[in-house]
Amino acid sequence: MSAVEPRTETDDARMRREEAELRAAWETPRGWRHFSACNNQTVGLWYTGASFFFFLFAGVLALIIRAQLAVPGNDLVSPGTYNQLFTLHGTMMMFLFAVPIFEAVAILILPQMLAARDLPFPRLSAFGFWCFLIGGVFVGGSILFNAAPDSGWFMYPPLATDTEQTGIGADIWLLGLSFIEIASIAAAVELIVGVLKCRPPGMRINLMPLYAWYVLIVGGMILFAFPPLIAGDILFEMQRLFDWPFFDAARGGDPVLWQHLFWIFGHPEVYIIFLPSIALLAMIVPTFARRPILGYGWIVLAAVGTGFLSFGLWAHHMFTIGLPWLSLGFFSAASEAVAIPTGVQIFVFVATLLAGRAIFSIPMLFATGALAIFVFGGLTGVMVALAPFDWQAHDSYFIVAHLHYTLIGGMFFPLIAGLYYFYPFVVGRMLSARLGRWSFWLMFAGFNIAFLPMHITGLRGMPRRVYTYPEGLGWDWLNLVSTVGAFTMAAGVLVMVWDALRPGKPRAPRNPWNAGTLEWVAGDPSEPWGIRSVPPIRSRYPLWDQPNLIREIDEGKFYLPGAPEGKRETLITDVLDATPLQVLRVPGNSFKPLIAAVLIGGSFIATTFHWWLLAIASGALGIAAIMVWLWTGTAAIPEKPERGAGLGVTLPLYASGPASVGWWAMFITMVGDGTAFISLVFAYFYYWTIHPAFPPAGMAPPDGALMLGGGAAALAAWAAMLGARRANGGGHAGRVRLLIGAAALLSVAGAALLLLAPWQAGLDPVAHVYPATVWVLVLWTALHLGVGVLMQGYCLAGALAGRLTARHDIDLRNVVLYGHFAFLTVATTLAVLVLAPRAT
Repeated sequence: MSAVEPRTETDDARMRREEAELRAAWETPRGWRHFSACNNQTVGLWYTGASFFFFLFAGVLALIIRAQLAVPGNDLVSPGTYNQLFTLHGTMMMFLFAVPIFEAVAILILPQMLAARDLPFPRLSAFGFWCFLIGGVFVGGSILFNAAPDSGWFMYPPLATDTEQTGIGADIWLLGLSFIEIASIAAAVELIVGVLKCRPPGMRINLMPLYAWYVLIVGGMILFAFPPLIAGDILFEMQRLFDWPFFDAARGGDPVLWQHLFWIFGHPEVYIIFLPSIALLAMIVPTFARRPILGYGWIVLAAVGTGFLSFGLWAHHMFTIGLPWLSLGFFSAASEAVAIPTGVQIFVFVATLLAGRAIFSIPMLFATGALAIFVFGGLTGVMVALAPFDWQAHDSYFIVAHLHYTLIGGMFFPLIAGLYYFYPFVVGRMLSARLGRWSFWLMFAGFNIAFLPMHITGLRGMPRRVYTYPEGLGWDWLNLVSTVGAFTMAAGVLVMVWDALRPGKPRAPRNPWNAGTLEWVAGDPSEPWGIRSVPPIRSRYPLWDQPNLIREIDEGKFYLPGAPEGKRETLITDVLDATPLQVLRVPGNSFKPLIAAVLIGGSFIATTFHWWLLAIASGALGIAAIMVWLWTGTAAIPEKPERGAGLGVTLPLYASGPASVGWWAMFITMVGDGTAFISLVFAYFYYWTIHPAFPPAGMAPPDGALMLGGGAAALAAWAAMLGARRANGGGHAGRVRLLIGAAALLSVAGAALLLLAPWQAGLDPVAHVYPATVWVLVLWTALHLGVGVLMQGYCLAGALAGRLTARHDIDLRNVVLYGHFAFLTVATTLAVLVLAPRAT
């Protein structure tokens, strides 16, 4: 229909009817039921608010630290309290703000940017948020009870593994953050699948907004960076809870292994923090330069290159531990090389501003401040990438200054630029330009006053993490200046918070910045449906290049203009070309994600205090809650096979296998799971390299016959599930049920045999690191077979209830996909524990 045709009364009536349908389907609950909301627009707002609250909390801790260091010999806080303050400050800034705020903002703005009604798993987003909130309160609140972790945000053993020296704080750190990491991985799965499968028709992968590219890259980085930390947490907590000696040198362990696992996570995390903030600049700079971004392909390649190289320089943080010269040279060169793609991204922004007609609004003010600060931090990063210089500056306040210049310039200032830029989109109100300028200059000046002197303080020899210092070392006035700067920056943050929360702000016009991307199609933020209708896209900046697009979207002239069946629906498209494939019905509001998060969180918390029965009961109930959630909210069989999606296109309402978003979510989750398992295998071979014999003399490997028997049972279970999938395709319902039941029994047998093998060999995990490592690999493998049994039982229940048919088989296909990964885990465990000892 042409955009210039006059509207008729019938058109007006249709529009009102469709809007009423959408409003009813997507309504946000009120009152206490508001917390059952499962809409990424609402969950993203919760997530963002909670992340920023933790930032403010951690900022208060930082101000107390600076007050303590303002003058020499100060006794404002005790040494023990000081250790808790700096540990919790770093922990909260890294784990409760820097990474979660990226995921929160992406969950909030990405659906509208992709013209999607919602991302495909809104209940998963809600579950991730509640996990994050519970874990964050548990970890952050520990300082109010003098029980916070006190060994640094990196928790290096052997100090942190000593239960007598560190108390319960280390367990709170380990188990609380392990729970929070569930939220991070859940959000990564949601965002990756959303970018790949929820784009509007015509938005080919080379037409995606740059923000979507960055989300995709960083989501992939999370899948490979967080699992090694999870694996390290498992080893760490097994030592603290059960005295398994993974980091105890006296019994064959090595504390350096923790550094490897932590920094394999820790250095990519710097770029997991940096890239999403650069993504915000990639949206802001073209808008205020009044022209498309220059070098779109170059910036995408640079972002990919930055993410890839970030995994090759973790030992950049370990130059002083005695690494071989070859390792020092390799990691130093990799640390220098990552500056190249990072610099490309900065140059693209500068070139775009120079080629356009830049308007220096408040978002651009923060953006330029971010570039200035980050470039300075990058220069000091090149310095510490050189091993000889790092030997001199390591663990000094020079490193503190460098870290904050890169993180504040590379993450915080771009984030505040994004806050001023996207605030009208989220809230529908405009922030004050006058208060914004006050906030910027207070923050910019305060930051540099606080952290620029720290370079000198560090070069004069002041070590990190000291509680106090004597007079006469040349640090006194530098520390006082840094403290004044920190409080000045805090004043700027308070001005920004007041501006955001104050009443009476003017209503924002639609698309107040005249941006070109789709998130600014949004009109009234109180409307819960996201976009009114899903348009076909022909360019990277459709609001600039497609005339009358906003009006046509509002008039419902495109895909999914209404909700005639009263269901929440979003459009699923092809990964590469964004061809429409399916109308996906997403589940509505529910308390089930909240209940599941509380129960699973209760299991982690109870384990922290060694309340074993409560931990087991809470965990079992949490698993049951997840099963109920899946049974009632996913893979429902629609009342009809397809429906008209608009523009004369009819699409199916159900899809399975690689055509379904559930299959993609399972595959992505298993990639992350496999990365954690590979990290445990890495631990085994790390010990193998540092010991003259592994297994050591007098210790036999686990019983080979039992291990092979367990592997054979797992292979048979895998084959049975493949047979069940084939039989289901042929409509043989009885055979399907028989094969699924057999697969479950074989999985149980396989897990039992694998667990019996080290037991039969008499391997005591407390005696030496070899049996401890064997037990960890076997337990991991058996646990995955056990999870497979739960999934097989779920499929069997679906088959008995008539929910599993030849046409509707998404659950079976996803479980078979899981089975592929589970059997690869079994095969790898057999190769490591049975074949490797016999090959040496």
